[in-house]
Amino acid sequence: MIDETTSETRNQKPLTFDVEKIRQDFPILRREVHNRPLVYLDNAATTQKPVQVLQAVNDFYNTINSNIHRGVHYLSEQATNSYEIARKTVQEFINAGSNNEIIFTAGATASINLVAFSFGERFILEGDEIILSEMEHHANIVPWQLMAERKKAVLKVIPVNDSGELAIEKLTLLITDRTKIISVTHISNSFGVINPVKEIIKLAHDRGIPVLIDGAQSVQHGNIDVQDIDCDFFVFSGHKIYGPTGIGVLYGKEKLLEQLPPYQGGGDMIENVTFERTTFNQLPFKFEAGTMNIAGAIGLAAALRYVSSLGVERIVSYEKEVLDYTHNILNNIDGLRIFGNVPLKIPVFSFIIDNVHPYDAGMVLDKMGIAVRTGTHCTQPLIDRFGIPGTVRASFCFYNTIREAGALADGILKVKKMFS
Repeated sequence: MIDETTSETRNQKPLTFDVEKIRQDFPILRREVHNRPLVYLDNAATTQKPVQVLQAVNDFYNTINSNIHRGVHYLSEQATNSYEIARKTVQEFINAGSNNEIIFTAGATASINLVAFSFGERFILEGDEIILSEMEHHANIVPWQLMAERKKAVLKVIPVNDSGELAIEKLTLLITDRTKIISVTHISNSFGVINPVKEIIKLAHDRGIPVLIDGAQSVQHGNIDVQDIDCDFFVFSGHKIYGPTGIGVLYGKEKLLEQLPPYQGGGDMIENVTFERTTFNQLPFKFEAGTMNIAGAIGLAAALRYVSSLGVERIVSYEKEVLDYTHNILNNIDGLRIFGNVPLKIPVFSFIIDNVHPYDAGMVLDKMGIAVRTGTHCTQPLIDRFGIPGTVRASFCFYNTIREAGALADGILKVKKMFS
């Protein structure tokens, strides 16, 4: 599970983690930007790719490129085998109960759209309710809005408190007999705050309500066990966990997926087609229409194997060290306000600097070779809740170093000096 210990319990020495050796697996980290060494702190937007992933994708196209499931020739059989091994790799990585529960999609956004559409078609009636949270990424808001408009349903929102945490005590007041599904993020992409998803799921399941967890920001920062969490759906993107872009995963409990109609129609998702009637393929193929991102799935599997080879617990331990160090040095900078500055979080720091627009700060940091994200981070309702135009977001992962945290602090001090 994602770490739920506070900073006070983070004093144990982390397991051996040779970050400088690991960084050699990421060619892009050796480049310069504006004649400065690249300090890449935009990992919440997308992570960089190790050579093991790049090679896996390259090998597919160089050696077995072919379409899957429909061919009897050697290359097709090899491609099909590699694609299905990738599905098995995902199943084992998140501890799903069956291969049938792993659907490949274009990303977390596509996965949420699939559930919102198909679940809506099957289960949502006029006047029914969907519960989201105030900290959701737009990808976990807009698909539900579209479905709610189509079905004349109602969206409800779990508020965020002044610390940037979910006001979870409000959830029981929002749930009614018309509540049909709850969809919440595991970790805020803007603030890095870890949500108590197991508590949310238990509250929901006590009322017979399924829950979707957006794991786009959690799958790369801890051990995900969907059976332990007991979520009904779990989504994530490959590019957030060191894999290729354009590939993602929808996990769904098999009994629920069996009940949902297909989201898209086309080849491979069918069993039999006539002009009078079409019958659909079995899981997981019912939701994988057309030629899928075969190379992406193989690259994602390589990324998951790479993460597993480093050891998830070792990654968590090292990232705690980076989190605590960065937390301490940033909190000592006058005029810097960090949002979501709470004990339960990942190493994501979303901040504003007194009298400096986030965009201006981001531009200055970029000239120093420091890549950060500025703006609303696709969470405009959350940013609006705090009455600010946006933030600067520095998001760390296991290939970032203490030295880079120091470079960020130095960059912020330079920004302050320039705009003082």
